[in-house]
Amino acid sequence: MAAIILVHGIAQEQRTADALEAEWLPALAGGVRLAGFPELADRLWRTGGMPGTIDARMAFYGHLFLKADQQGSGMDEMDEAASTLAEPLAREWLARAARQASRDNERRTAAQELAYVERAVGAEEAGAGQVARSAVRSLARLRWFAPLGMAFAERFVVRALAQVSRYFSDETIRQAAVGAVAALVGPETRIVIGHSLGSVVAYEAVQQLTRSLPLLCTLGSPLGLDTIVYPRLRPQPPGFPPRLRRWVNLADRDDLVAAEPDLRPLFSGGLPVGAVFEGDHTVDNGAQPHRPDFYLGKVELGRAVAGALADV
Repeated sequence: MAAIILVHGIAQEQRTADALEAEWLPALAGGVRLAGFPELADRLWRTGGMPGTIDARMAFYGHLFLKADQQGSGMDEMDEAASTLAEPLAREWLARAARQASRDNERRTAAQELAYVERAVGAEEAGAGQVARSAVRSLARLRWFAPLGMAFAERFVVRALAQVSRYFSDETIRQAAVGAVAALVGPETRIVIGHSLGSVVAYEAVQQLTRSLPLLCTLGSPLGLDTIVYPRLRPQPPGFPPRLRRWVNLADRDDLVAAEPDLRPLFSGGLPVGAVFEGDHTVDNGAQPHRPDFYLGKVELGRAVAGALADV
């Protein structure tokens, strides 16, 4: 059981809960410190199990995406069901980058790559696998992935698309991931923080809670992807979790995964009386817009976390 439950995102299959906690907690404590709560920040990280320490645990599910016979280095990482979802997901990411990227040249590049993929979709001779490959290569050409190098970028895009797709197409993975969050929930749980695909896992877990939760934080979240993610969430239609008291969403404008920065128009249905929904926090994570520690260190998150822990 934990006061704070952390839920990681995509491409963590080679990591462990302990290693991720060691990276996330200093960043989270730093954001709380910047928000003006140094003593609380110390209790999150520096006290190391001493009396007064606030327990934060990582709900780990990355190992569910490992395949014993799979090298994970190319398009063959996606099975048929995942490949079917991957192509429209990649197209939606390109479309949103073409509309809202902060740099003109990035919007132009995304628009050009989207047009290329659309032509591939319309070509009678193009099979589903060919279209998916075109979409992956187009995404990998965006500045978002430039520091990785083209070859690694393609592998990362494939892994990201495959894991988002497999979460929705493989019921065993989905239930186990949500169960990893539920296993850490107890009477002392105050906060759930989910990054990337982990925000989807966190959202679905919070929907199932039978007790009140003071705060849900979603970081770099794909919950607003209305082509792939939104219509597959549970329950339908998606709305504000009934036992949640406050929801804070943070998104970098250039974060492709967080394609819809303001979640309020999509998730305000069923908002309980007195609950608060802050879905329009746009932050600047610089050249690496999707990095979890950059999100965790933001004052906006630190302030929300401190508020939820005020009486702990």
